[in-house]
Amino acid sequence: QRRSLAPSQLAKRKAGDEEEEEEEEDWHPPAARKRQKAGGEAESGECYRSPFRKPLAALTNRPHCLDSTQHEAFIRSILSKPFKVPIPNYKGPLGLRALGIKRAGLRSPLHDPFEEGALVLYEPPVLSAHDQLKIDKDKAPVHVVVDPVLSRVLRPHQREGVKFLWDCVTSRRIPGSHGCIMADEMGLGKTLQCITLMWTLLRQSPDCKPEIEKAVVVSPSSLVRNWYNEVEKWLGGRIQPLAIDGGSKEEIDRKLVGFMNQRGLRVPSPILIISYETFRLHAEVLQKGSVGLVICDEGHRLKNSENQTYQALNSLNTPRRVLISGTPIQNDLLEYFSLVHFVNSGILGTAQEFKRHFEMPILKGRDADASEAERHKGEERLKELISIVNRCLIRRTSDILSKYLPVKIEQVVCCRLTPLQAELYKNFLKQAKPVEELKEGKISVSSLSSITSLKKLCNHPALIHDKCVEEEEGFMGALDLFPAGYSTKSVEPQLSGKMLVLDYILAVTKSTSSDKVVLVSNYTQTLDLFEKLCRSRRYLYVRLDGTMSIKKRAKIVERFNSPSSPEFIFMLSSKAGGCGLNLIGANRLVMFDPDWNPANDEQAMARVWRDGQKKMCYIYRLLSTGTIEEKIFQRQTHKKALSSCVVDEEQDVERHFSLGELKELFTLNETTTSDTHDKIKCRRCVNGHQVRPPPEGSDCTSDVSQWHHCADKRGLQDSVLKAAWDAAVTFAFHHHSHEEQRGIP
Repeated sequence: QRRSLAPSQLAKRKAGDEEEEEEEEDWHPPAARKRQKAGGEAESGECYRSPFRKPLAALTNRPHCLDSTQHEAFIRSILSKPFKVPIPNYKGPLGLRALGIKRAGLRSPLHDPFEEGALVLYEPPVLSAHDQLKIDKDKAPVHVVVDPVLSRVLRPHQREGVKFLWDCVTSRRIPGSHGCIMADEMGLGKTLQCITLMWTLLRQSPDCKPEIEKAVVVSPSSLVRNWYNEVEKWLGGRIQPLAIDGGSKEEIDRKLVGFMNQRGLRVPSPILIISYETFRLHAEVLQKGSVGLVICDEGHRLKNSENQTYQALNSLNTPRRVLISGTPIQNDLLEYFSLVHFVNSGILGTAQEFKRHFEMPILKGRDADASEAERHKGEERLKELISIVNRCLIRRTSDILSKYLPVKIEQVVCCRLTPLQAELYKNFLKQAKPVEELKEGKISVSSLSSITSLKKLCNHPALIHDKCVEEEEGFMGALDLFPAGYSTKSVEPQLSGKMLVLDYILAVTKSTSSDKVVLVSNYTQTLDLFEKLCRSRRYLYVRLDGTMSIKKRAKIVERFNSPSSPEFIFMLSSKAGGCGLNLIGANRLVMFDPDWNPANDEQAMARVWRDGQKKMCYIYRLLSTGTIEEKIFQRQTHKKALSSCVVDEEQDVERHFSLGELKELFTLNETTTSDTHDKIKCRRCVNGHQVRPPPEGSDCTSDVSQWHHCADKRGLQDSVLKAAWDAAVTFAFHHHSHEEQRGIP
């Protein structure tokens, strides 16, 4: 419909619209309009409904939804909370302050020193109210408290150890000296104590700042990955250590340069874990900067101050040095001096002064042939040495473990030689005749190789078969003694006394229990024999020796320790893996041959009796009766007596053997059941059987103090060894770990 655009019509329409707006203020039903003649329709735009009536919604099949903005706002109101300090029981100020603004008031420690179970390493002196007013609040010392994450898992002896370590490296025990020796026996948690020390030094000090920026852990190559895993286990990702266990020279140098260039309060990788060999090869890079702390695991490797590893570590720019060794004395006191001198230089004087003032008098006093005056002087010098060294050495024996670990039964088993071994042995002594050289005080290459030949012969004649074929010195015509058609391709246990006993032990263990066994030897050739025996008996086994890479070692140890692992035997070379490995998957260990150094045997035997072990442990030390192996064991006893005298402070260690007697290496005693038992003049035994209690008037302390019992077959409590006795066993020494504490008869 067209509407007129004439000015008069536009004015009328405008006036009509204004009237309608006025009427809407007080609404009433509009009067009916006259229908227009044309079309009879109402004027466009007219509305006949109330403005208060809501329009009808269109019908649809969709469900009705709430307003999302209202729901989101409601949830936010529930979740929103005021800021709270994420520290349990925090009672400090909650004032609003911008980042970077210094907090007013006294400085506070990193952890609460008054919390239950808190391990406080340093406590500031108590100040009077007057002194508190005068003290500079920015310089007031604070408590040093071990992180509760660690202090909750530390055992009492470990808490004591951490406190001792911290006092030593912060120069609180010996002013001016920052080193110490952690000489706890194997299995007491030396690694955890040192991790606690590092974490504390890296995070806090009495000055309310980190004590050190970086720390270096040097360990045998087989333990690098173990240290890394231990840090991860106890600190749970709070720190990222740098472990170097392989790579090219350029790659290792690049990592070490990056480590040494780290600075500041929050160093990304503050702990470097590296092997002795890698440290020696890359020492030049590490010596360019300074390090807050160095920890040397299995530190008895530093017993010789002349070797390159010792020199490289000694030139490292760090005052704080911790040396870990369960066996600080291995051969002589001069090696002991080297270890103490490394951590605290000058505390015992020079090497010459130490030898003159301490070593010579002590050793003379320990000799069985010493005069009364020499013994008295030796004891005086020993007390003086102990009083000096005890300030920087902490030593706890494995007696502590009796509260936490199952019983350990250690047995020295003397095995008779087979007829073939005896004939070969006597034939060698007739031909080689190295005893004359030793009597004259000469030790030549030939006499040393003769010792090795006899030790291998004691293990199995197969190990010297090649020398018999080539008719080397001492083995002329020996090939005729072997059985007709003999071949080294197959193992024949019946030709060796010790191998025969081992075969019985393994068979009885496999058939009567679910126990696993660790076999340890000094020779890889002997491990080859073990492999042949296992294949012939169809025993599942794993082997670890010097040819295995470091990464692979960690994997096979972890697999063997798993309860679901099918492997029955773990073969271990004492030279490659005797230190630090944790083989708690097994609870029986056989030391097949002895080492001149008692520490090597002690380290190897401690692989199964350590934290995490759930079963009773059995240790078998096999010796060939009347041979050089018994002489080696006797020499070990002499060295251990010296070690327990100096390190363990046992004053009544028996003077067992004259040094002259220890030179009688090249003899064979076929009439004895145990040459060692004869030499210690045991007063507990009558006619070869132990009497309990000992005969009246006898002095029981005259025995080797560590062996509680001597036994024939009737006196054995181990059913496995009892079953193997008739094979070739002649005698056994045995003792329970801390049996008096456990009430074992």
